[in-house]
Amino acid sequence: MVAISPPTQGPSGLKAAQLSAVTNMLALSNNNDADNNNHKSNSGGSNNTYGQQQQQQQQRDANPWKLLIYDKHTRSIISPLLSVSQLRSNGVTLHLLLNSDREPIPDVPAVYFVQPTQENLSIIARDCSRNLYERAHLHFSTRIDRPVMEEFARLVVNTGGLSAVASVHDQFVDFVCLENNLFSLNVPQSYCVYNNPGATEQDMELAMGNIATGLFSVVATLGCVPVIRCPRGGAPEMVARKLCKLIAEHPTLIRSKDGLHKSHNRPVLVIMDRNMDLITPVQHASTYQALVDDVLDHKANRVEFNVKQDANTAAATAGSRGRAPPVVRKKLDIDPDMDPFYSQHKFNPFPEAIESNGAELQEVSAREQQIRSKTGGAGTTAAAAVVSHHGGGDSNELATAVESLPVLLDRKKKLEVHTSILQAVMNEVAARDVPQFYELETSLATGSYKNDPSSAKKEVIGLVADPSKGNVNDKVRLVIVYALSNGVGHTSDIDEVAQAMKESLETKGSTISADGAAGSTSTAAAAGGGGGGGSHGTLSKEDRALLESGLRAIDYLKKLRSMHMIPTMSSMMQTEVSGGNASSGSDMLSSFMARATNQATGLLAKATDKLGTMLGKTHKHRSTIAVENICEMRPNTEDDEYLYLDPRVKGDVDVAALRNAARAPVREAIAFMIGGGCYGEYQNLQMVANDRRSITYGSTEIVDPSTFLNHLAKLA
Repeated sequence: MVAISPPTQGPSGLKAAQLSAVTNMLALSNNNDADNNNHKSNSGGSNNTYGQQQQQQQQRDANPWKLLIYDKHTRSIISPLLSVSQLRSNGVTLHLLLNSDREPIPDVPAVYFVQPTQENLSIIARDCSRNLYERAHLHFSTRIDRPVMEEFARLVVNTGGLSAVASVHDQFVDFVCLENNLFSLNVPQSYCVYNNPGATEQDMELAMGNIATGLFSVVATLGCVPVIRCPRGGAPEMVARKLCKLIAEHPTLIRSKDGLHKSHNRPVLVIMDRNMDLITPVQHASTYQALVDDVLDHKANRVEFNVKQDANTAAATAGSRGRAPPVVRKKLDIDPDMDPFYSQHKFNPFPEAIESNGAELQEVSAREQQIRSKTGGAGTTAAAAVVSHHGGGDSNELATAVESLPVLLDRKKKLEVHTSILQAVMNEVAARDVPQFYELETSLATGSYKNDPSSAKKEVIGLVADPSKGNVNDKVRLVIVYALSNGVGHTSDIDEVAQAMKESLETKGSTISADGAAGSTSTAAAAGGGGGGGSHGTLSKEDRALLESGLRAIDYLKKLRSMHMIPTMSSMMQTEVSGGNASSGSDMLSSFMARATNQATGLLAKATDKLGTMLGKTHKHRSTIAVENICEMRPNTEDDEYLYLDPRVKGDVDVAALRNAARAPVREAIAFMIGGGCYGEYQNLQMVANDRRSITYGSTEIVDPSTFLNHLAKLA
């Protein structure tokens, strides 16, 4: 498999810039200066990502206690940036939802961080009239329109709450930054909104305007003026032109020459439409992070899954032997940027992540045992006393080892968190035989069956009609990949495959129920099975609903395909094999299996058995190819076809004319997908990233495959 390194992270990253804006917002003692600094950073001014930490600390010390009032949207913005303890270190003693019942705390100032909606402004005006808090510092996630601001001012004056308003600020941080190189505008059901055939022209103008405003927040937070590229026509061009106008009309941003990006090294923003590639959001994945998002409950960097308690442990805690062990719901927060193991291995093939976790855990455990043996098994406090009385030349070495023990234990704890997550993913992958779906979908998407459509249909029918393979959504996703792959099936073939799936599910049922799709480990895999525990014979109510929804999604895509409104994928994906050698995939698998015999873990043994097909080949998705062609400025590709908009230049730029001029190399690209993005696409785009170029990925929302299937079904 082509090696994919984690994105380059530094002080100019999007998440760091947004965090700086939010921490400035929470500093109240010198609010006017903080606001000016925010506007500089958010509008193309000097880099204040790390340069104002001392000033922020002084502001927190001068006024340490405050309340934070947010709405549901802005809560989703803050959650990936600041934990509860980090909010407290910024002086936030209490954080509450705006529309909740809140008691008066008249001697403490409040920071309001909300969207500038009429409903929110009415609640704020009511709070001010009641003198709920000492002073109200109002921060809006994006620009508040002048008519709305004037109406709010009249409301505050008329209700007698003007004296409670200390300040009003536009923040331009109206996006959710999940990682340093991953963001979302958090628009729910965005694919349905932008592809709704009943939407009016006014509805589309409003929707595209909201996307442009959200992207303007990203641009302003980075303090840069990007070059904008997009395909001609449709939603991408509408958004691109609106965004270009917003940037061009913003005086501070457009005049800035010393932001986080120098004018001669500007980023390229590539705006694309989800309809250019509908395979990627539904295709099964092979990498750690993408699989977590696929098979477990994963949202805003929090992972949830069910775990069966050990029978003896359950009996000891409940005192009831003989009963079935209870299922415990685990909730774990993981930071993709700060967690060393996750940041290093999230893009790796799943078996490699398992192997690395086992090796690192063994190394840490051995080091811990070595330190404890030197101190007689004492804890860190007692060990320090041992060191103080220890004579000889080894005392300094022993002291250093003891001091490193807390760090070592913290690392071990984080690795054990990933062990439990890997186990939960492994249970789902094994129960549903995900590698078989992944392998067949990859072959279909890359054109391996282009000259043998009958074999393609036979393989797909064989897998979707097997009750021991996959759950309902797994089968529907495979049929969709088959329907969208070029040269493997006509409409009649798609109907035949879908009917075979429907008949099999209705007559034989499915071994894996809807609970498995929701991230439960109480499926056949949790009992040690590999998906072969026999079928239920009948579909559950939940599975029947999923089947009906999946068939509607297939019908919707058949309709789009017949109208030539979506491209087929095989001709648009490039297959790559590591080292350029077709046998390297099997070589890697052999090497992996040899190493697996040396690992004393049943999890790795199971991974070796089930996940061999997840090593080896990978392919560039449609968006990755487009972004790479634009970054490399390749002729006769998207670099020639896509519009070239520069907010610093009036009118469209002729790319053909630019071919005769020297263009600066692209050091940073921002790929944005209208209609929903996914972790598989985010990971695939990192194939274009290297030591000289970073790739940031954003979308109207980040969706898992099951959610995207629901969106397709709603449009049928």
